[in-house]
Amino acid sequence: MKRSLLAALAALSLIAGTTPAAAEPPVWTVRDADSTIILFGSVHVLPAGLDWRPERLDAALETADDLWFEVPVDQASDTEAAQAAAARGYLPAGQTLSSLLSPAGRDRLERVSGKLGLSPAGMERLAPWYADISVGVVALMRQGATVTTGVERTLAGAAPRAQRRAFETPTGQIAFFADAPIADQLASLEDTLRQVDEDPSYYNRLIDAWATGDTRAIETLGLTPMKQVSVYLYDQLIVQRNRRWADVIAGRMDGSGRTVIVVGVGHLVGPDSVPALLRARGYAVEGP
Repeated sequence: MKRSLLAALAALSLIAGTTPAAAEPPVWTVRDADSTIILFGSVHVLPAGLDWRPERLDAALETADDLWFEVPVDQASDTEAAQAAAARGYLPAGQTLSSLLSPAGRDRLERVSGKLGLSPAGMERLAPWYADISVGVVALMRQGATVTTGVERTLAGAAPRAQRRAFETPTGQIAFFADAPIADQLASLEDTLRQVDEDPSYYNRLIDAWATGDTRAIETLGLTPMKQVSVYLYDQLIVQRNRRWADVIAGRMDGSGRTVIVVGVGHLVGPDSVPALLRARGYAVEGP
């Protein structure tokens, strides 16, 4: 997740009054003679009361034959994710998280845990990837953002006639992080600790970029830092997943009908994005 799910998770105190009324998150449309696919970039965690839904998205949901998310949006999926995280989210007995961090990382872990009200003893037991996600999510929640008001949960009941589909499983998503080399997990965690500790406005800037449809800023804030922190994580979490999803979308375009796809906005911007991959295959893609 980190910068894909975390950057897409990013939703701190959204910035009432800073977003122009006419601005809105970006929407992409893929067309051929008998198929139309709407691509919408999600933020998984948002504060209540934010008016973010583009009219084009709502219109597409009204007539959609199928609605796709990264993973199923239901209680069974939540349970599977919790079980997978519990199975893979803890260090072996006798090992501590702070012993794996740099001296600066240890100091930040203690300081950030105190700020966020996280149990120091509980944090010591976590695998770096799980600590990374936990710190990021709790930082957002402390500023009023929730999964319940995020894009996926808001749209879960939309398009009642559409078939629900998903690209991945919760267990598969957990594996992306848990299978990463420990050095990359630690680099990502230390970067998250640094951001929470030293740059509390980061998420506000990212969400402002999303809410105003500024795809260049989304890429600069959400993807460029990830590449700098870990080439491995960027490749696994962004590039490889985008390629698999583009294959699925191409298969859907071989059929007919109206489709809405909702995935983290980090997957829809930049040269490795799903829209870029589809354009390279010759599909007509309208949008940024």
